[in-house]
Amino acid sequence: MMHKSLWLLSAGAVALVGAIPLAHAQDAAPQAAVDTESVDIIVTATRRASPLSDVPIAVSAVGQQAMQNSGANDIRALNQLAPSLLVSSTGTEANGSARIRGIGTVGDNPGLESSVAVFIDGVYRSRTGAGLNDLGEIERVEVLRGPQGTLFGRNASAGLINIVSKAPEFTLGGMAEATYGNYDYWRLAGRITGPIAKGIALSLDGVWSKRDGFYDLVDASGNKVGDTNDRDRYFLRGQALIEPSDALSIRLIGDYTNRDESCCGAAYVETRERRPATGGGYSTAPFNRIGAILAGQGSVFPADPYDRELTITEGRDYVSKLKDWGVSGEINYDLGGAKLTSITAYRDYKSRDYGDYDYSGADLLYRDPNTYRQFKTFTQELRAQGSAFNEALDWLVGGYYANEKLTLEDNIRFGADYGRFAACRLMAGAGVNSNFTAAQLAACGSGLATSALIGGTQANLNAGLTAALINAGLPAGVAAAQAGAISTGLGNGLRALAAIPEGTGDVASIYRQKSENWALFTHNIIHITKRLDLTLGLRYTHESKKFSSDFNNNNATCAALQASSLPTLATNASLGSAAALAGGILTLGCLGNGSTTLNALDLNDKISDGEFSGTAVLSWKPIDEMLVYGSYSKGYKAGGFNLDRFQLGSTGLNSVPAVYAPRTNADVTSLRFAAEKVDAFEIGLKYTQPKWSANIAAFRQEFKNFQLNTFNGTSFVVQNINGCDSALSAARTCDSGDVGPGLISQGVELELTASPVRHFRLTGGLTYARAKFAKRLVGSGDGSVPLDPALFLLPGSINSNAPQLVTTASMAWTPDIGSNGLSALFYIDGRMMSDYNTGSDLFPEKAQDGFAVFNARVGLRGKDQRWAVEFWGQNIFNQDYTQVAFSSPLQSSSPATSTTGQFAQGAPMANQLISAYLAEPRTYGITLRGRF
Repeated sequence: MMHKSLWLLSAGAVALVGAIPLAHAQDAAPQAAVDTESVDIIVTATRRASPLSDVPIAVSAVGQQAMQNSGANDIRALNQLAPSLLVSSTGTEANGSARIRGIGTVGDNPGLESSVAVFIDGVYRSRTGAGLNDLGEIERVEVLRGPQGTLFGRNASAGLINIVSKAPEFTLGGMAEATYGNYDYWRLAGRITGPIAKGIALSLDGVWSKRDGFYDLVDASGNKVGDTNDRDRYFLRGQALIEPSDALSIRLIGDYTNRDESCCGAAYVETRERRPATGGGYSTAPFNRIGAILAGQGSVFPADPYDRELTITEGRDYVSKLKDWGVSGEINYDLGGAKLTSITAYRDYKSRDYGDYDYSGADLLYRDPNTYRQFKTFTQELRAQGSAFNEALDWLVGGYYANEKLTLEDNIRFGADYGRFAACRLMAGAGVNSNFTAAQLAACGSGLATSALIGGTQANLNAGLTAALINAGLPAGVAAAQAGAISTGLGNGLRALAAIPEGTGDVASIYRQKSENWALFTHNIIHITKRLDLTLGLRYTHESKKFSSDFNNNNATCAALQASSLPTLATNASLGSAAALAGGILTLGCLGNGSTTLNALDLNDKISDGEFSGTAVLSWKPIDEMLVYGSYSKGYKAGGFNLDRFQLGSTGLNSVPAVYAPRTNADVTSLRFAAEKVDAFEIGLKYTQPKWSANIAAFRQEFKNFQLNTFNGTSFVVQNINGCDSALSAARTCDSGDVGPGLISQGVELELTASPVRHFRLTGGLTYARAKFAKRLVGSGDGSVPLDPALFLLPGSINSNAPQLVTTASMAWTPDIGSNGLSALFYIDGRMMSDYNTGSDLFPEKAQDGFAVFNARVGLRGKDQRWAVEFWGQNIFNQDYTQVAFSSPLQSSSPATSTTGQFAQGAPMANQLISAYLAEPRTYGITLRGRF
């Protein structure tokens, strides 16, 4: 349940300000402190510069001053200011996650583009991680809620984040800023701008930051040996604004980002082994068998994950390197009766993220230094807009083209401890009545007793199989011979598994994807009367993707196991636990995929799809201060390929891999996922007064083929989620005519801003969003593919990372001090969230209780803010919470007995270890700033 204090804080925030849009947070003018008058910020949400109060869609707009007060350097900090938005980062910052109204795309799988699109200066960024870099000097950030079916139609099925940087100015000016904080945090930022000739202005801004990591790396004795999740990055952006005449404007932008950091560590948040208790609930076993094996291999499990002490394999430090650069040119030409806009851009994004992949002190898995991902993207947008029929029609037509080349090399290798871990794990998970002690399992993992325990397991299997075969009617001699052959094969398989050499695995697993997207669109506002408008927009989007891959693997153990008797044993259901053990040996010996042909396996495939999307809005201004509107939007996000080879060999689109069959090019269809589509309905009201304003919106969004990405402990499962109106068949499928939305998000949003007295501003917001899956789910739009077993908790549940209730509030007071222009700053903001689950599979162990996070800033400022000294704190009450929890790689006995969520299905135990990417702790420091 949500904490009572959270409800009180939420109610207090709303009562304090009513319900407040961030849209009027502070104006971006650098010379002003907190303005006392209500400023209706100008936004471009409709590709037209309009006051926010006149835009008939749900938008939150945050100006530069508001972001500066909150300490926002990237889009993650918008969480404090936009209640419908949730941004987090996971295993790497290359694939950050953004959700709006509980909908988004999560997980570190570069094959998926986000349902929440990111645009920076009009240029589409294909992965949300682009917004997790320093943004430099910005003018504003707009958060458009709900599908953007017309103007921003490229993959904006849940919403959009539009970032507008500060343009060059024709007056000489500049700023410099220096910040120091705990964790030895340094941040230096600067900007200079001004004219160099008539009609030409330049600007250059840059940011450098460095910080120690907020996780300590410790050895098995608890001694600190380093840290991780640090900061070491810089950002440069140069711009030129050329205005040779009043009719022509050209804006050229070039930017470069460099990161060389240690990221990202994860802490264990669940290490118990639990068993169902009579009458409900569970009991806790004396020890977790998987944890005991890992302990024998050097892993340490702190009592409190928020001690932020991690143990990883020596020499397998987390490495995160990134180079992201791009150039763009925007041309605006006024022809008198129409305005032409062209935005051309090229971007090159390359990140290398490698190191310890098992997040433990055991040396199980690691990504080697050749692992990288690169996106090369060219985009071109062309628009024409104007008015007609005596300004009764504001029309806009345009076209869009994008070409992206994605290269991913993802090399996962076995560590020195993997083979013993895999063999010991299989033996430890043979059943809940296993007689192994914690000491024996630790000795097995360390190698001290591996051979002896394998021998004992073989002997037990031999005795059990002999008795079972005799009971089945075989003569004793025949039964003993058959049992001996089977147990010997299993014992030899376990020995081969335990002896997997360090460093074997992927030599070069390379994925390539070429995407081409083109679209034609129109967006028109018909002024039916002076106060009644009808907006009609339509977009046709066509997407084609060509996929190829080249897998090279030197794991000879996999081929040896496949050549043995194990595949036959694994498919013999009559052998019971022996068959399961054989299958486990094959699966773990090949790292989740029992293929003999992954070495030198080349795959090729392509998809092509086209879809209409659009919007219709009826808006009415009964009085000048009020806008009422109702809208329908249809959104679209293209399909693609799951860039995870472990999902090869599925029996159907997004189905479960048949892990014992050799792989061929025909298996590539199992990596496909279909386009995501949404129908959205919204009604809203905006009311604006000079000293206060209020916005309210009610919405319903129905998603078909929702693209869900989850990590199941071995691989990334990407599946389209759809609902079924009728009962599911025995195969858990349904007729295509009964397939409907699989995920529906509906609720209300309330925002307020108020400036009751000079130099004082309050903002706040409340979002109630219920993003809930249908009660009966299938994995394809035609109903022919069942829901993946890893997602068994989804039907009828709330989506992950989708708190149902969120409130935000901020207060800024900038009173004058004397008559010499000095002013003070007193600022605080808060975000309060109800309970939610942070894992896409909704395992109960991944739940996060409701919590509240507050930031604060106090300072002294000179006249016209020519200088400022500010003391600040982020997460000032040091709130502990999880960004994303996930199943620790391979650290469960089997998928069928991994979580307490499966107790209702008869699971005998839950021993899955759960790890999590924790949010940052309290940080604080001082900032010095000067402007001219």
